[in-house]
Amino acid sequence: MVPEPARLLATAPTDHGPRTTDKTRFTCLARDPDSAARLGRLATPHGVVETPAFMPVGTQATVKGITPEQLRATGSRMILANTFHLALRPGEEVVAALGGLHAFMGWDGPILTDSGGFQVFSLAARNRVSDQGVSFRSHIDGRLLDLTPERATSIQEALGADVALCLDHCPSLPASESVLCDAVERTIAWARRCKAAHTRRDQALFGIVQGGAHAGLRARCTEALVALDFDGYAIGGVSVGEGHAEIRQALAVTTHLLPEDRPRYLMGVGRPQDLLEAVATGVDLFDCVLPTRNGRNATCFTAKGCVKLRNAAHRRDPRPIEDGCDCLACGRFSRSYLRHLFLAKEMLGPILASIHNLTYLHRLTRRIRAAISEGWFVQLRREVLEALGP
Repeated sequence: MVPEPARLLATAPTDHGPRTTDKTRFTCLARDPDSAARLGRLATPHGVVETPAFMPVGTQATVKGITPEQLRATGSRMILANTFHLALRPGEEVVAALGGLHAFMGWDGPILTDSGGFQVFSLAARNRVSDQGVSFRSHIDGRLLDLTPERATSIQEALGADVALCLDHCPSLPASESVLCDAVERTIAWARRCKAAHTRRDQALFGIVQGGAHAGLRARCTEALVALDFDGYAIGGVSVGEGHAEIRQALAVTTHLLPEDRPRYLMGVGRPQDLLEAVATGVDLFDCVLPTRNGRNATCFTAKGCVKLRNAAHRRDPRPIEDGCDCLACGRFSRSYLRHLFLAKEMLGPILASIHNLTYLHRLTRRIRAAISEGWFVQLRREVLEALGP
């Protein structure tokens, strides 16, 4: 049976009023007829990103081991950098003096910077949270530092990212309802202050939804942030201890409450299975360290599940990581050679495996976009999940 075509949209709805930025705009182009999946276009000062899209993580102004040219060859169009790490080293003033983050790292495509909140709560040696902000000691040199909503916003403006995120309170999970409630109320208050402090009209500002796996708190946070009218919305707190069932629950509560005409970004999720499930609920953007971290640990994504390159079965294996893949690793090197690189602790092994994993995810998101446009995303999701296995 020929699937019903996706519902095409000439322009995005504008029921939430004008943007607060001049150059960053989101347009929903089509919707899948059998799910909430949608095809979109995010226009930024440094280029257009077709959505759904995956963003590689360049924590310290670099995606580990991969040059900007190699990164673009994988299909990457937008990347994420880390506000917390860059503020500590080399300092946002250094980056600004050298022309901003794009010039500093030699990447001419769009960049999103996170707020630094997650890193403060997970990496800082000691931190103290108040309604004013977070005081913490640097994990690098032990300096005592303060991060407020205003400070997080000014750092990201100095870095010059295309998309900045509000400072949020991201508690470790599992957490009690009272802890989650405090985090949600603080996240809302900090979001209000971030918006008041934000001045760059060429930079979009996203609010971050918190609430753990608590449906009522998720809804409370979502509705309060939507009322503040941000340029986009991130769904946070779904990669800090929850299982996959809790992630799906958080998405079910959150995405349908978010504006149709703003991009939706699921933070820290990069498993192919999770991307497919999130796209089905209407999510547009993703980031995660998983593809490059797995690559550095000799684990590669394929359409039939993960390949572990250190396994003895690949000692004489002449095949590429994945037949039909056009990445640098698969186009020139065998599994046997890649296994040798990892066992010999040669840096080329992690680089090639990371390139493959990013290429795989970008190829998957291209297939997702095509399936949404043609009205058969649900079928694609079923086929991919069945092939990947448990």
